Amino acid sequence: MRKSFFRNIGLKLLSVILALSLWFFVTYHGQSEMALVAPVTFKNVPRGLEILRESVKSVTLNVQGQERLLKSLRPVDIGVSVDLAGAKKGESVYYFDKSSVVVPRSVEVVRIEPASIRVTLDESLTKVVPVKASLIGLPEKGYRVASVEIHPSAVAVEGAKAELARVAFLRTEPVDITGLDGDITQKVRLNSNGKNIRLTTYDVTLHISIRKTGEKQ
Repeated sequence: MRKSFFRNIGLKLLSVILALSLWFFVTYHGQSEMALVAPVTFKNVPRGLEILRESVKSVTLNVQGQERLLKSLRPVDIGVSVDLAGAKKGESVYYFDKSSVVVPRSVEVVRIEPASIRVTLDESLTKVVPVKASLIGLPEKGYRVASVEIHPSAVAVEGAKAELARVAFLRTEPVDITGLDGDITQKVRLNSNGKNIRLTTYDVTLHISIRKTGEKQ
């Protein structure tokens, strides 16, 4: 049996080498690496808390896989998720690892940059604030704005406590009254002015009364 094993040992070794070479060729042929920008999302935000701010909105992923597969990746195929289960109010640092990354199974993550994110949580509140109309332009010559009615005149907003502290009122998107000589009623969007808040109502109705100069309301 031992003699049989060593018989044609050169050919057998050659066969093993060829088999290994073929395996490496099939496995690694067409392998490529590329950098992708992935958005950061959050899950399991504790009840009663809000994300006040985060240090980054996206991360750069260096991934490796079949070149054909990497080229076919879509934005919806990748992402990075931060689990906030058990988080407390204040600032915390979370480190990314491969379990944080969502990519197709055949794609390998080799690098994540930056490696961590700072997240600040604050109390979640609801606040009712008045609405003010934003008017631009002037009515027709000899006319004036007699009154502006807003329905609803106040709306509820939601968000982090520190963010809501800076919101005293909301303005509407600008309404151009240039050249008007009569009343108008118009639905107008509210302007959150870039603040990280949620509105329970996104538009209001304006009724603008236009009167002749000197005419009683």
